[in-house]
Amino acid sequence: MDIEFLARFQFGMTTVFHFFFVPMSIGMAFAVAVMETMYVVKKEQIYKDMAKFWGNIFLIGFAVGVVTGIIQEFQFGMNWSEYSRFMGDIFGAPLAVEALLAFFMESTFIGLWMFGWDKFNEKLHLLFIWLVSIGTALSALWILAANSFMQNPVAYSINEATGRAELTSFVGLLKNHQLWVEYPHVLFGAIVTGGFVIAGSSAWKMLKNKDMEFFKKSMNIGLILGLVGSILTIGAGHQQMIAVANDQPMKFAAMEGIYEDTTSPAPWNIIASIDTKEKETKWEISVPYLLTLLGGEDKYIGMDQANKNLHDEYDAKFGSDVDYYLPVKTLFWGFRFMAGFGTLMALMAIVGLFLLHKNKIQNMKWLLWLFVAGISFPFISNTFGWLVTELGRSPWTVYGLFTIADSVSPGVSATSLLISNIVYFLLFSVLGYVMFVFCKRAVKKGPYYVDPSEAKKDGIDPFAKGVL
Repeated sequence: MDIEFLARFQFGMTTVFHFFFVPMSIGMAFAVAVMETMYVVKKEQIYKDMAKFWGNIFLIGFAVGVVTGIIQEFQFGMNWSEYSRFMGDIFGAPLAVEALLAFFMESTFIGLWMFGWDKFNEKLHLLFIWLVSIGTALSALWILAANSFMQNPVAYSINEATGRAELTSFVGLLKNHQLWVEYPHVLFGAIVTGGFVIAGSSAWKMLKNKDMEFFKKSMNIGLILGLVGSILTIGAGHQQMIAVANDQPMKFAAMEGIYEDTTSPAPWNIIASIDTKEKETKWEISVPYLLTLLGGEDKYIGMDQANKNLHDEYDAKFGSDVDYYLPVKTLFWGFRFMAGFGTLMALMAIVGLFLLHKNKIQNMKWLLWLFVAGISFPFISNTFGWLVTELGRSPWTVYGLFTIADSVSPGVSATSLLISNIVYFLLFSVLGYVMFVFCKRAVKKGPYYVDPSEAKKDGIDPFAKGVL
């Protein structure tokens, strides 16, 4: 089997699985901080109960996210040593700051928050969870600073003696305009993720008619976060697409299924039949003028012209045999799945909030089941968004500087890659199953569960009504 394919598959599998938990951790930490803030402000016990209960779900996701993040870092030494050699000076700086500042910040204040409910005053304890939330957001910032360099290299020079990229300005790295369109998009998407995990889990408990007041209030907060996050994500995504059109026109053309230059003003393809062998769009259903209205440009180049431009620019460095055409169907439909699920979640949040305030949603089982299914929607949207972002950078790991083919470890074998792929897949399957079981068990117990052994020790009747 092809070594490059196996290495890419392993990295993709590892990153997708890890990225399930990153937005969830960021979003859940923010949601718990909001709930505890409401407790401190309103002095209502139910908000403290909510912060504790949903905090348990956050902690489970955070723990699995840490494990998968460590596994992902192994990839750079195992399969991508040439990439690490080329990018180490640049990639290492933000990763070191992420580990030394953001991750230590999260870890320290998570411990204080977990065990400090009865040891600190309310406002100081609230500060802990906000510092955890800020820490999770800062972690994303430093990781995306490295990723944005791969999308749009800035503030670097190439050492002619070593052939390595070297950072010339850390501030310049942070000024990368790609970072400031990527970061809000990821951050707001994480808020949506946390909101819909809470809303969907609450809907599941409401179907069982358990702790209705608690879960209706939880669902209300989850849907508010989901709605605000969805609107902000759509806005941030729009700005990112404008940046992509300027920085990576081939990626943009593939996302829109455009082989030939558009007419002026440009239409937007809702759906299309794309023939990758003949390199043409057979038919499409389009909305006239919409792409111009969304992107602000009268005309966009297609993949054929983008391919010609890339060959003109890079043939002298990388040779004429490099294929600049992208997996068009994956990018085209991936973008639509991402945007479609994002829009669907915004609509679901609006409808859910309206029916909650009308006190009708608990009687609409089909809609509650839709919200239960909706737990998966932000994860689907996040995954497709990541695939579009990363696959659209081909054939480079660092756009215009370093190719994927040159990034693979020279000593790795197909056999070792195949074995490690199987091991990682089994490991992720086990971790995913454990995560699901623990989260389901925590939600099933509810916020007021008392362990029978603890109840007996405290003199509580474990079989009393409302205890179990």
